[in-house]
Amino acid sequence: MLRLTWVQPEDLLGHELRQAAQDGREPSAIAARWRAAGGAEAPERAGASAQPPTRYLRLLAEDLLDELADLPSRLADQEPTDLARIKTLCSNWPTPQATSPPLPPRPARFQAAWLGRAVGCLLGKPVEKLPLDGIRQLARSTGNWPLNSYFTARGVPAELLATHPWNRRSAPTSLAENIDGMPEDDDLNYPLLNLLLLQRHGKDFTTADVAKLWLDELPAGRTFTAERIAYRNLLTGLEPPRTARHHNPFREWIGALIRADVHGWTNPGNPAAAAEQAHRDATLTHTANGVYAAMFTAATIATATTGTHDIHTCLRTGLTVVPPGSRLARAIRHALQLARKHRDFDEVVDELHATYSPTHHWVHAIPNTALIAAALTHADGDFTGSICRAVSGGWDTDSNGATVGSIAALLSDSALPDRWTTPLKNRLATSVGDFNGIGFDTLARLTHQETARP
Repeated sequence: MLRLTWVQPEDLLGHELRQAAQDGREPSAIAARWRAAGGAEAPERAGASAQPPTRYLRLLAEDLLDELADLPSRLADQEPTDLARIKTLCSNWPTPQATSPPLPPRPARFQAAWLGRAVGCLLGKPVEKLPLDGIRQLARSTGNWPLNSYFTARGVPAELLATHPWNRRSAPTSLAENIDGMPEDDDLNYPLLNLLLLQRHGKDFTTADVAKLWLDELPAGRTFTAERIAYRNLLTGLEPPRTARHHNPFREWIGALIRADVHGWTNPGNPAAAAEQAHRDATLTHTANGVYAAMFTAATIATATTGTHDIHTCLRTGLTVVPPGSRLARAIRHALQLARKHRDFDEVVDELHATYSPTHHWVHAIPNTALIAAALTHADGDFTGSICRAVSGGWDTDSNGATVGSIAALLSDSALPDRWTTPLKNRLATSVGDFNGIGFDTLARLTHQETARP
């Protein structure tokens, strides 16, 4: 029996009910109809429920998804997706530099960023989808707490692994004893796609260019959540930005954020341009806070890429492209306040989880972006401290580790520690384009070329 993840109406409906409650719609009447008909809640951690529904329930789910889409939102004015409206709400939107733009950073800085992204992703892969308590127990069982190195299965009690098993797809390639180069991951696939995007279309690419590139170069089975929905919508003839909205309850999840790095890397010192590129990319698949998370990340990275600002300045700059009354802006400000308040990062994490875990899926952009900002702030931008805090905080561990690793690597005055980078063997696996087996040094050179292109 094939239960296709992230696209079946009966599985989407529960997620859309939660999304509606978060974005200012009133879904209670529709929720009651779904439950009265025997409809189930959304799958908690998997992309599909275990059993197929009746034909009636599937058709009902499709109808209710349409009804939910028509509900008005009381947050619409505070959380627009249109770029012009976003800018009107951002009174401190960064202005272009009066002088000529800075020279592109040396390729070594881009190599550090690519490596940092890979290392942070690899650190988080074995514990992706695990609850916070499970991550802490696994790390403590091997003397790796506070987290300071790649996870290992050596020395972990069998009963603990039975309760909290490693991510089954990642453990064979991402536990310390198994690492042999950087394995494929969507957190690296999307930066590769955006590198191809710039090579083919330049920085003036359109959202339609992103869509065509995906259809040409991205295997459908390598997409998840909002990206898989948008991919399906493209194949049914829908065009952006409707691809982000139609039957897509994941449109405020983390997918657009993990695509933002290249937009920041290739606009050093120009956070506004980085945010605008990220917006054109993100609106294929996301709306509102899902888009803001990508813009925030791109602007933060564009500021960090110059190598002349500390992490706190970078994050403040990232916030200037996020509507200040949005849920994402409030979450980031809350995270920064917690990171400054508590010396023990576990206390920061516990408060973030208490605030967001009861209402948000573990892949949602709002809690994950808040955790990213908290980890970078609490570690003062230190590479090892930042990636370990991000991963130890749970939720989308590999994606958070990747984004934090990219940013912190850009801020490092020296090469990343060998204990993190040597196991990668300067080799990246991917199913995107002709990149499989490529070295991080080559990726750095290619990124440098796109940064230098007018």
